[in-house]
Parts: sequence; C-alpha cells; structure tokens
Amino acid sequence: MKDTALNVLRILEEADGPLSGEIIAERLGITRSAIWKQIRELRKMGYNITSSQTAGYQLTGSTSMLLPHEVHKRLRTKFIGKQMRYFDRTASTTWVGKKLADEGNPEDLHGMVILAEEQTGGVGRLGRSWASPAGGIWCTIVLKPNLPLERLFMITMAGSIAVARAIRKEYDIGALIKWPNDIFIGDKKVAGLLLELSAEADTIHYCLLGIGIDANILLDELSPSLKETVTSLKAETGGDVDRVALLARVLKEFEQRYLLLESEEYETIIREWKSLSLTLDHRVQIKTMRKTFDGEAIDIDDHGALIIRKDNGRIERVIAGDCYQL
Repeated sequence: MKDTALNVLRILEEADGPLSGEIIAERLGITRSAIWKQIRELRKMGYNITSSQTAGYQLTGSTSMLLPHEVHKRLRTKFIGKQMRYFDRTASTTWVGKKLADEGNPEDLHGMVILAEEQTGGVGRLGRSWASPAGGIWCTIVLKPNLPLERLFMITMAGSIAVARAIRKEYDIGALIKWPNDIFIGDKKVAGLLLELSAEADTIHYCLLGIGIDANILLDELSPSLKETVTSLKAETGGDVDRVALLARVLKEFEQRYLLLESEEYETIIREWKSLSLTLDHRVQIKTMRKTFDGEAIDIDDHGALIIRKDNGRIERVIAGDCYQL
C-alpha cells in the first residue's frame, strides 16, 4: 500500500464519523483530487468507504485481503512479521525470500514475512507443484537462526505445531500433524510447510519457512485428484474464515516455539509435536526413493526421522519419504 493511501486510511480509521475530502486534504497537504484517487485505490483493496457530497467519506468496512497494515493491527509478536512484503500475485513467496536474502543481509531480514494472495508457481516437497489459489494463506518466513545445523529440522516442527494450534484455538477443530510437514483435519490435508536453507559447511546463511493454508479455498475449483485429499477451513467451518486473524495467530504461535528452540528447549517442542501427531501409534505405508513398506509408526528421533516397526518386526528409520495412513 502506498504511503499516501495508508495515511488516508489511518485518518478514516481514527475518525468518529464522516470526513470531508477537504479536511483530509488539509491534514495531508495534498489536493482533494488526490484524496479521491486514494479512496479509489483503497476501495480496490477491498475497503468499504461510503461517500456523500454533504458528509464526506466514511470507512464502513475493512478489507479481507492480507495487507500488512491489517495484519500488524492484530500481530502480537516481538520480531516475527514486524517486517512484511506483500504481493497480490507472485510465482512463489519462497523465491522472493531467497532473492532478498541472497542480495541483502539475512540478519536484517530475520523474522520478515512475505505474503501473497495467490502463487502461480508454488512448490512443495520433492519439487511437487503446490496449488496456491486466491483465498488461501501463502507466506514465507525469513530466518537467520541461532541453532545448531542438526536442529534446523525443528523449525518445521515448530511451524507445524503453530499452524495446528492456531486452527484449534481459532475454530475448535482438531487439526493434527502428519509426518513430516502436513496439517490434516480428519483424513484430508488443510495446510503444509516446507523448510529451505542456505548453508555452507557448518555456517547457516538463512532459512526460509514456507507455510500454505487452505483457508477460504473453494474446493469445487480444485482438480478432481486434489478434491479427494484436500480440505479447507471454509469447507470445515461452513463459511469464510478471518484470514488476518488466523495469520496473526499462526505467527504468534510460531514465534513462541521458535524462541523455545533458541533457548535449547528441544524436548518441549518434541513433546508437543508428538501430542499433535496424526502419524505416531498408527499403521502407515512408507514410500521412499528406493522402497515401499508397511509398519507401525512408533516414534521420531532427535533428528526428526520417523521410527517404524515393520511388519517383520524390524525397526526402520525413515529420514525422507511419503507417509500414508493405513
């Protein structure tokens, strides 16, 4: 949002009633014609602004878009999301984060959240396409973590806990975590996470935590194959959810867990992840690049690997692969 439009919006938000274009123009030191242009821009962003020749302009309804101004009004964090970049449409918020971190100083970007209303080239695990239509929450958090390299996987754990907890607290829906990085409601996926990092030897340059939540997605607009495996919060609740409130909650929940990681409270994170696990203590089928096998998921180890007791009684440690509930 341009500074002038934001200044007009703030004046309207603080007003007790309608304000004339002349009064707003005088406060900002611009023309009434410029005020009208900014009102048009704000309406395009989804703000409901009434106008009359006698009374002037009045803000009667906020936008449903994930504009940084709206998110910041509800954000209760110390550093996560204090910096934001917003796009109406972009190929990938993670690509944007990578470009910013490669060209700038990752320490200065620590905690930045990159938001998009729609992604045209979203990518999930193993390079798979990630459907990211309008109505979802598509974001990437840029981090310069102060963590040992072998503990970086726990950032994804912290993010998974944050998304599951946020959904539970906002909508009283029993969201659970499916190993390694998906959030499920019942037997359908509602969100996913992906961690990318730039590192050299033992030096971590930066991490990018991508989060995608099917908030107000219209399931009828998805491909037939996705309809069978995916749900949305809109479908589960029966109406549009407040994406701004949900995002603010997710970021708060994530920051709390991230700070625990930096305080070396690793066991606390692992215990909470286990308490929300859809996978542990269930029969699963594992598909890796080399083999497929069935068994019972009995634990995760200190490196995030899933521990499976195979049907032949042998214990298998799975670092990466697809996990299907049986």
